[in-house]
Amino acid sequence: MGDVKFSFQLLDKGNPVFSAFIMWASVLTIKFLLMSTLTAIHRYRSKTAASPEDMAMMRVTELTTNEEVDRVKRAHLNDMENILPFLSVGLFYVLTDPSAMVAIWLFRVTTVARFVHTFVYAIYVVPQPARAICFFTHFGITFYMAFMSILYFI
Repeated sequence: MGDVKFSFQLLDKGNPVFSAFIMWASVLTIKFLLMSTLTAIHRYRSKTAASPEDMAMMRVTELTTNEEVDRVKRAHLNDMENILPFLSVGLFYVLTDPSAMVAIWLFRVTTVARFVHTFVYAIYVVPQPARAICFFTHFGITFYMAFMSILYFI
């Protein structure tokens, strides 16, 4: 029973690692949710309907594609593939009772990497390796936290 109580203490607002995780995870969740809005803005500006029922509302006569819309959609998909695993792995990592300084910096850096990834891919296109650096930064941090969680819990 002592371990269960100890785990719940880690999930308390008084734990700086848990508080930081909740804050940065919330920032990433909001960013993730806003990608739909960014897609809609690009669709509206370029008059790119997503479906036949949208054509009448947008006053367009044919379904077309648009590279800017597709870039934002791909960035959103990339967020889905990376932010969602981070949300669960980050919580597991909190339960390992890591160093507060290390954990908080990992949460900060991975959040910045996701924002920069979207910026250099969907807002202001920058040639590679800018996007790859951002992707592998986030991927590496998530992988590290998952690996440390496995080591802790086996």
